Amino acid sequence: MNHFVNQNPIDNNYPEKFKRIIFGAGCFWGVEKKFWQLDGVWVTSVGYSGGNTEHPTYEDVCYKDTNHVEVVEVIYDPSIILLNDLLKVFWECHDPTQGMRQGNDRGTQYRSVIFCDTQEDIDRSRDSKKIYEEILKEACYGSITTEIAISPKYYLAEEYHQQYLAKNPNGYCGIGGTGCSISL
Repeated sequence: MNHFVNQNPIDNNYPEKFKRIIFGAGCFWGVEKKFWQLDGVWVTSVGYSGGNTEHPTYEDVCYKDTNHVEVVEVIYDPSIILLNDLLKVFWECHDPTQGMRQGNDRGTQYRSVIFCDTQEDIDRSRDSKKIYEEILKEACYGSITTEIAISPKYYLAEEYHQQYLAKNPNGYCGIGGTGCSISL
């Protein structure tokens, strides 16, 4: 399967020098669009991660107790875009203080997560979390609830979810940030 927007393959065969990170920030349709537009991002895909069942479907994630998160896998070229640039987009595109929801979307699948492949990326993500939490506290928000961990198994979502907002430009997107920005 190829990415609907940039036609790059959506699989694990990306160039060796590229890196991967997984973000969950609410409904994966809007989150994916935030990242596929960035220079240096090779490919994005949406899927499910962080749960306790194998090969979940969208219906499983929404209606059964799988504990998965709707996530976006971002494959990027670190010589063009830095992890800090991706983290800035992540923090600013949603409200990471809402726990198991984003706006009207409620449930474990909408929680805020960063799943990394290396300890170095976890450390950088945690550092950025501390910085953004101070910014949010100054703006009267609560504590950040974002889970940051080594990447668990990633399950690709169904084809009709991939690049959904490119295929359906008027589709629902409940993503919304706090209005607070971060410099990394």
